[in-house]
Amino acid sequence: MGRDDDRRAGFEVLDDFERFSQVDDVFSRSFWDDTVRDERSDRFYATYRRPLSEWRTANGFTQRDYALRNASWQVSDVFTEMYEDQGRRDGFLDPLSMLRDGPDERLVPDSPEESARQVKRVAELFGADLVGITDHDERWVYTERFSATTGAAKANRLPGGLTSVIVIGQSMDAELVQTAPSALSGTATGLGYSRDAAVLLGVAQYIRNLGYHAVPSMNDTALAIPLAIKAGLGEYGRHGMVITPEFGARLRFGKIFTDLPLAHDQPRRFGVKEFCEACDRCAEACPASAIPHGGPVPVALNRSGLKGVRKWSVDGEACFGYWSKINSDCAICVRICPWTRDYSKPWNRWWRWLAGTRLRRRLLAVDDHFAGGRRLKPNDWWAQVQRPARLRPIIRRWGRSWWGSGRGRSG
Repeated sequence: MGRDDDRRAGFEVLDDFERFSQVDDVFSRSFWDDTVRDERSDRFYATYRRPLSEWRTANGFTQRDYALRNASWQVSDVFTEMYEDQGRRDGFLDPLSMLRDGPDERLVPDSPEESARQVKRVAELFGADLVGITDHDERWVYTERFSATTGAAKANRLPGGLTSVIVIGQSMDAELVQTAPSALSGTATGLGYSRDAAVLLGVAQYIRNLGYHAVPSMNDTALAIPLAIKAGLGEYGRHGMVITPEFGARLRFGKIFTDLPLAHDQPRRFGVKEFCEACDRCAEACPASAIPHGGPVPVALNRSGLKGVRKWSVDGEACFGYWSKINSDCAICVRICPWTRDYSKPWNRWWRWLAGTRLRRRLLAVDDHFAGGRRLKPNDWWAQVQRPARLRPIIRRWGRSWWGSGRGRSG
């Protein structure tokens, strides 16, 4: 990939760029690195994977809140734990592997464009909220995986001849995200991963049934953020996440590596970089001071950062430290981000268009006046009447079709 392509994606990859090892991911380090691992981090993991024994009376951290959070992870956990006795953690340290072999004969597609259209149709049928396709860029593939069994590195093997990466986005429930920070808000994350596992496995099996390689991946194998940006799903934000025009930063991403001939999507720009330069709400709200106030920097803050890319770099050590402290994932930055809003509402669609113009600072003032990103008390979430589940896919499809028509693009 050339520098012109990098620029179109909003990347500035420097001469001292180094590919990343999963061993250095802050979550991996919390298993082997004493500068990250402590009693609080051990307790953090224990509350997910052992019978519930610790909770508080605080709003959002009760037994009921933890019960729902842990239940939301159940589907993902089944795959993660299935082969732990063989040194695998499918979906987090290793690709999802519960797949059948495909036929020896390959179905030749009419064209890469038609093949891409069909794959996206299948992904949406299986439950994907967003789908984009990009080329297989080796720079974002981990140099090695981490083994939770040995606490050391292991090979990151992929089949040869892979040409494309299908990136799938699963939105997180808006009302649950609004309760952050809480154990209850962690339910949005768990649901995202559980749905992601089901969609990735289904789409990967469809591709294998056509006679091609398909490697479904959640947190393992490669960095999801640069692939999602290259696949045209969104732009990089100050808080270190992808901001999409459909859901803001309220998504989890999975990917499928394949050699099926597919047309690739192009990165799209709709004003996030310029907006984040004017806004530092996430940095102000971060209780761990993990999000930068200034501009993008060319250096990694610690060994859990990517070297050789000029970007807004979040301090993963500080961020995970706060997660361990509150005994759940945080998501304050997602809740507080002005891009995290309900785009089924006309006013918010107008807001999205204006955010890509020079009126962005006025928008921020308006958002502050109306207390944008206000926290929803977890007890109020439990008390409120949920909208009928059958309406949710209708709202999502309507938002996607409106944006895809071009009416929501700022140019």
